[in-house]
Amino acid sequence: MILLCLSAGLVLLGLGVGSNGWESLASMWQQSLAMQIVWDIRLPRTLGAWAAGALLGLSGAVAQGLFRNPLADPYLLGSASGAALGVSTALVLFGGSPFATAWVVRMGLTGAAFAGAVLAVFLTLLLARGVQHSLRLLLAGVIVGVVLGAIGSLVTMLRPDIVQSMQAFMLGSSGYVGWSGCGLMLVVWLICLVISVALSQVLDGLSLGEATAASLGLPLAQMRLALVVMIALSAGTAVAQTGLIVFVGLAAPHLVRSVLKTTHAGLIMLSSLAGGVLLSAADILSRWMIAPQELPVGVVTAILGGAYLLRLMHKQRRYSEHV
Repeated sequence: MILLCLSAGLVLLGLGVGSNGWESLASMWQQSLAMQIVWDIRLPRTLGAWAAGALLGLSGAVAQGLFRNPLADPYLLGSASGAALGVSTALVLFGGSPFATAWVVRMGLTGAAFAGAVLAVFLTLLLARGVQHSLRLLLAGVIVGVVLGAIGSLVTMLRPDIVQSMQAFMLGSSGYVGWSGCGLMLVVWLICLVISVALSQVLDGLSLGEATAASLGLPLAQMRLALVVMIALSAGTAVAQTGLIVFVGLAAPHLVRSVLKTTHAGLIMLSSLAGGVLLSAADILSRWMIAPQELPVGVVTAILGGAYLLRLMHKQRRYSEHV
């Protein structure tokens, strides 16, 4: 309930933050142009930021449970490098900026980012020969991420005119999320949330070890594959709409675990809501801090997420020394 209330409050707050800083909704209510800006630009952007954060928080919780590694994030299967390679390739074909082009080109870049992310996950599965071994899948994801990242950097180096556009994508932005992108992310979030929660029992089993999970009679291979698809779909959809936004998928599950202990079903739902809150707050700060200019939201999430994880690490270190 706290996370839902925070989400609603941040959405309302985001409606009043624009190029002029904070503006009261009451003062804009009587101005048709101002309300059109709120409805056509600020509302889909604010909801889109929440939806992207919710997708990243969900995929982060699933990835950490699947790999039994608290440092796992949504991009661990190579989806980030694949999306970047897809965008750089599309920029070479289309030309121009990923966030300042015609609508058709923008949709092409979004599709290229999603296709690149899915291709990277497919290569990871191919290299790992399935999902039977979590360690092999993890190593394959690292390898695919490094190789595709190097290819993407090579493409960018060969075409210096797309460097600025790629920087915009790598730092992330919710400023160009429209109603279509917002609706797509919300639909994908609902689908991934329902399926991930339904499959959360395999994550509970894996937390007790491979042998214990197998002894429960769960179809591990099929359920793992479905969870990998959920990670790829949720992370790929968010990246395609907002670019690469770091730390949200990593920090959201840690934030939930620091407050309460729960099963993976509860962890997935709460991490998803926490991710939406984190990215919404970061998006509002990125618009407000140096208005009328705007900070890349990925920079804000990196600072906030890094500071939180450092604080958590310092707190755990003091606790272990005390014990």
